[in-house]
Parts: sequence; structure tokens; C-alpha cells
Amino acid sequence: MFQSLRICLLLVFCCVPLTVEALTLGAERAEEYLPVLKGKRVGLIVNQTSRVDDQHLVDYLLNKEVDVKKVFAPEHGFRGNYDAGAKVDDAKDVKTGLPIISLYGSNKKPRPEQLKDIDVLIFDIQDVGLRFYTYISTMHLAMEAAADANIEFWVFDRPNPNIAYVDGPLLEKPFQSFVGMHPIPVLHGMTVGELATMIKGEGWLTSLTALQLRVFPMRNYSGNTEYRLPIPPSPNLPNQQAIYLYPSLCFFEATPISVGRGTDFPFQVFGYPDPKLGEFQFTPQPVLGAASNPKLNGVTAFGQDLRNSNVRGFDLTWFVAAYAQFKHENKAFFQSPDFLDKLAGTDKIRKAIESGQSASELRTLWQQDVQDFLKQRTKYLLYPRL
Repeated sequence: MFQSLRICLLLVFCCVPLTVEALTLGAERAEEYLPVLKGKRVGLIVNQTSRVDDQHLVDYLLNKEVDVKKVFAPEHGFRGNYDAGAKVDDAKDVKTGLPIISLYGSNKKPRPEQLKDIDVLIFDIQDVGLRFYTYISTMHLAMEAAADANIEFWVFDRPNPNIAYVDGPLLEKPFQSFVGMHPIPVLHGMTVGELATMIKGEGWLTSLTALQLRVFPMRNYSGNTEYRLPIPPSPNLPNQQAIYLYPSLCFFEATPISVGRGTDFPFQVFGYPDPKLGEFQFTPQPVLGAASNPKLNGVTAFGQDLRNSNVRGFDLTWFVAAYAQFKHENKAFFQSPDFLDKLAGTDKIRKAIESGQSASELRTLWQQDVQDFLKQRTKYLLYPRL
């Protein structure tokens, strides 16, 4: 009888679900930062992903009587409705009346006069974990501006949906640009809070004044936390599949090949009219706020449908195969070699492909650099890794 009772109790215990602590974003740790913001003048670097529960961070802070002075908008704008590379204009937020200052275009770095009435500059933008995704370049330049202005710079940390992957060539200084400012791999496996700490700690800022950096980390987050973004971080990364495939498809942007801009599935396909790169057909068309004049506009492309692909991380197999096919047809593949080298952070990848190296052979080019980077970043990690 007692044995049966013990088994029953064991079964009941095993069926009780373990309590899993909910993920808390940096912006949700209001009990820590609201008292500190009292009496301070605040500037916000935010976009459509900057949410606290069901509110935009701007509205949330204003409702908490925080003295928000202005909003700084990155690529794609404050509301995330600008094409990639499109000029983002200064404006006024219709809802709050706050001035919106563009940090994309000719003014990528806050100017001293724009920070005169600011005590704290807060960065709260969802990143996707790639070196060439320009939000981290905006963060870097804003950190420099904050240091020069002798004001505090805060980061409200958010998950990296590609945090499980650290891969790709490291950026070399001659190829530094707005699509790559740091000597890190294509996939760096860090959150923006960790990266900000590394940028300061490694002395990558050009400012003469030491930055007053404060990161509000997440709670209950680790390197194996799977996080599906509730809001698209930019118009052409509309879902999780596009975010996963973005590292492997972005290099196509420097070639004649379309990655689906101007369709309902950007960064989930690739194709070209001739040579045909597969049997799947798609025809790019203008999409308001996402692709006003997409590559191959109105032309039917033939290629690969990757919407059900399991590829993750950084895989150049498709890219190298497409190069070989173009070469066989005697057609130019590297349409913008300088841009490709900036995306890669080096010209070694392009030259290796031109020399006939396979995708697996390419991987050997950066493996030691990635191992060195993993050691270098260790002291800046805020969350456990496997």
C-alpha cells in the first residue's frame, strides 16, 4: 500500500510543471531606472521595437512624467516605415509633439547642439545580431557623441535572436564603414548591452572623454534562450525566418540577384531571370515603406524558396554556387565589389571565391579569428552561455 502511495505521489510530483521565470527586458526594469531619471532631461534612440508591455517607450516614459526632450531615429525611421538606405528626415511626432532627429543620412551622429538639453541618452532598439545591421553603428556613434557631451548613455538590453551563432570573417580596419564599424564576426552572438560594454572596454570609441555607460540587463535570459521577435525590426525582416536567413543571404545585395525585396517574403528567397537559380518564381514589385524600387522590379526571377529552410547561422553555400553559375554563363556576379567587401569586412572572401574556393574551404579563413574573438568577448558577457 505504502509503495503504491509513494508511486502515486511521485507521478503527481513529476506531472507538476516546473516554474519558469519570465524574461524581463531591460526597458521593463522600471523600478530601477525611473527613480534615477527623476529630474533628468532625457533623449531617446528608439524605433517601433522600443516597447514596454503594450506601450511605446516614449509614451511609457511620458506617462511616468519623465522629462523626454527629443527622439533620435535610426535607419528605417522612428516608426520603422522607411526603405533600407532611404533618407530619414527630421520631423515632429504627431502623437507627442516631440522633435524627431534623424540619425540616418547626412547626420548619423548626434551633434553637440542636439545634446545640449540632454542629461541622459537612452538606446532601446531591437537588434538581430549581425555586424552589418546598422542599429549597432548608430549606437556606437551615439556613444561617442554622449562621451563628447559628457552625458550619460544608457542601454536597455534586448535579446539577440541569433545569439546562438558566432561566425563569419572579422572586420578589418580598411573596410570599416557604417555597415561595419567593429572588429567582430558577421554574427557576433552578443546582445546590444554586451556589445556596448565591449565597445567601451576595448577602446573602440574615438572620444577623448570617458563614456558614462550604464546597461540595464535582462532578467532570466541566457545564450540558449529562444526569442521570437514580436515586432519586425525593419521592413524587410518581417518574420523570424527572414532574421535567421539574413546572415546567409545579405551578401547577395552586392550582386544582381534579388533576395525578395518587393515581395511578401524578403530575405526568404533568392533568384535571377537568367541564369535561373532554381524553379521557384517571384516578381518583385514596389512595396510602400519597404521597397520603393526593388531590384528586378517587375521582372520574373527564378530561384530558391527558403521559407521552410532549416539553415541557420552563416552559410555561403548558395552564394558560392550562384557565383559559379554566373561564371559559367560568363556574366558579372560581383556587381558592387566594394560594397561586398564592406559587408564581409574584408576582401579575402571575394578573392577566395574568385579563386575557386568552395564554401567549406572559405570557412577555414576565419575560424582562428572567431576563436580569438570568443576569448576576447568573455569579460563583457552579461548572460550565461553553454
